[in-house]
Amino acid sequence: MERKTGKLTMKKQPNYADIIKEVLILTGAVAIIAAAVYFFLVPSHTSVSSISGLGIVLSNFVPLSLSAIIMILNVVLLIIGFITCGREFGVKTVYTSIVLPLFLGLFEKVFPDFGSMTNSQELDVLCYILVVSVGLSILFNRNASSGGLDIVAKIMNKYLHMELGKAMSLSGMCVALSAALVYDKKTVVLSILGTYFNGIVLDHFIFDHNIKRRVCVITQKEEELRKFIIEDLHSGATIYEATGAYNMKKRNEIITIVDKTEYQKLMAYINHEDPKAFVTVYNVSDMRYQPKL
Repeated sequence: MERKTGKLTMKKQPNYADIIKEVLILTGAVAIIAAAVYFFLVPSHTSVSSISGLGIVLSNFVPLSLSAIIMILNVVLLIIGFITCGREFGVKTVYTSIVLPLFLGLFEKVFPDFGSMTNSQELDVLCYILVVSVGLSILFNRNASSGGLDIVAKIMNKYLHMELGKAMSLSGMCVALSAALVYDKKTVVLSILGTYFNGIVLDHFIFDHNIKRRVCVITQKEEELRKFIIEDLHSGATIYEATGAYNMKKRNEIITIVDKTEYQKLMAYINHEDPKAFVTVYNVSDMRYQPKL
């Protein structure tokens, strides 16, 4: 507790358990990304939507290790991300950007001269997309990134309101095209296709985690449904008056926005209480509101 301008204010104490949990989650996500890069992206010789891909291309011209090149490339983008995306995002991304090259360096020491696990360039790219999307979705959902092009995508998402996957694809195309400086046409095409599909898969992971549903219901048991939404789901709802075009009969429509778990409970309740209810459902990827106190 400290005194400030004649008033007593409580100094908020950091929750160390939450901090440790957050660090462990971020570290695990970075380990997944590093494994995807080293075991799949590097053997594929492609540049798929990441600063790591650009690092692989540059490693053919610069006499530095892959981990060192990625660390250098990240510094400039880190500064930009810290300024444009806020302190929390900046601090977390600084941490992940430091840990990622450390994991890559560790893999380089433990698995030197590692070859392809699949013996197929196409399968390497596919495996990379699936594995790296898991790690990236964890980071983006924790308001962090692995640095590099992820920062560019986050900036585009914040200021241009683009979905993160589409932003990753757009920013990654330039890196994918850089593969033409080193590799053959097949590798360039794989890099471009891999970058495109990486964005699609990433959006799937992110929005499947965050997606909410807007449920519109016209039911005979309007009051019971309203109480269920408010008292059981602890959610909010809006009631509109709707007029049927066929017989011009006025009915009330209840509209609520729920997450995946709440949606399952709501639909189970409606199916049990009023199977003949008229229900329409829409996916909601973004929602802004002022919570009630």
